[in-house]
Amino acid sequence: MKFDSHIFRSYIKKAYKKLQGFLFGAFLVFLVGSAAVIAIDYWVSWQAEDRIIYDIDEVPELEVAVVLGTSKYLGRTLNDYYKHRIEAAIELFDREKVDQFLLSGDNAHRSYNEPWTMKRDLLKAGVPEERINLDYAGFRTLDSIVRAKKIFDTDNFLIITQKFHCERALFIANSYDIHAQCLAVSGPTHHSGSSIRLREVFARTKAFLDLYIMGTTPKFLGPKEPIQPSPKPESFPIPNSITDPTVTPVVDPTKSPIADPAETDV
Repeated sequence: MKFDSHIFRSYIKKAYKKLQGFLFGAFLVFLVGSAAVIAIDYWVSWQAEDRIIYDIDEVPELEVAVVLGTSKYLGRTLNDYYKHRIEAAIELFDREKVDQFLLSGDNAHRSYNEPWTMKRDLLKAGVPEERINLDYAGFRTLDSIVRAKKIFDTDNFLIITQKFHCERALFIANSYDIHAQCLAVSGPTHHSGSSIRLREVFARTKAFLDLYIMGTTPKFLGPKEPIQPSPKPESFPIPNSITDPTVTPVVDPTKSPIADPAETDV
């Protein structure tokens, strides 16, 4: 069979045009996808601006603070993300700004238990056990935030985590009509955390898809376990000699008694 170079060249041209069309389409998809990812990232940051607190002095008194879990150690090194979240929780307790703590995190297996690890550190710092509540099903940020409302029956709480994480947590809270604020604590001190921030960009895209496309819900839901506020100290009424005739009036010893006119020398 004689080789026909004309047919071969025609076939190559058609294949090349198809390849060009495919590459152009792929480039457009990549371009639109990248623009969407960047837009979502900026949107998540923008919508949380007025609900992030940067100074612990500005935190109002609240019933509940949700501490979002993370691993305590990275290898053999203490995780700065964990360290700063726990330190903030302890300081809020010391300043009497928060009544109850909800420690939410992953409980993947017996040797990895984020809520219990956080509880142990709060107990060591003097936080009473009755003021600590554990959510063992906080596998993702979405689980932690939504379960705080649907299981622990609170929709007005403070979130404690880093700024970039605050923004996504508040994005989720807003979509569920949860009135949350977030205390943005410090991040790592020994490295830039740029890889974590890059991962956060895609985590925000996933959160958007979960909330507005897929309708993803927490992995586990169940009966409500409302967080009970700490009992307030009882206050007793101060006896009043005017309203209660059985009470003897208290005389101010610094003042001289009023003399009886009948006994006063003229």
